[in-house]
Amino acid sequence: MNDNVTSGNPLISAAKVQGTAVYDTEGGRLGQVEDIMLHKVSGEVAYAVLSFGGVLGIGERFTPLPWSVLTYDPDRGGYVVPLAKERLQNAPHYDRAELTNDDNGWGARVNDFYQVTPSWA
Repeated sequence: MNDNVTSGNPLISAAKVQGTAVYDTEGGRLGQVEDIMLHKVSGEVAYAVLSFGGVLGIGERFTPLPWSVLTYDPDRGGYVVPLAKERLQNAPHYDRAELTNDDNGWGARVNDFYQVTPSWA
């Protein structure tokens, strides 16, 4: 695979991350990265918003995943998360409008669910 990771450049534009597949550890496709949320002050990536489920956009769920739970796998050309689909179905999820507005507390709920501390905290 000839991508930025295998060619030595560890950087990638957010536009290229959007649409990247997300897999479970067994190789099952869970969904794709819909968006990336950045921490305004630190500039760090806070969350990848996973879109999954639904058919033709109907019933699709948007679940923020702390960036720290994703690992890029160059062989798959996507991200792997150590989470079962069932756990993701129970994870906090939001509609597009909630994710594009100011946080309104959803970040804390996501961190609590995944039991992670944001790197900027």
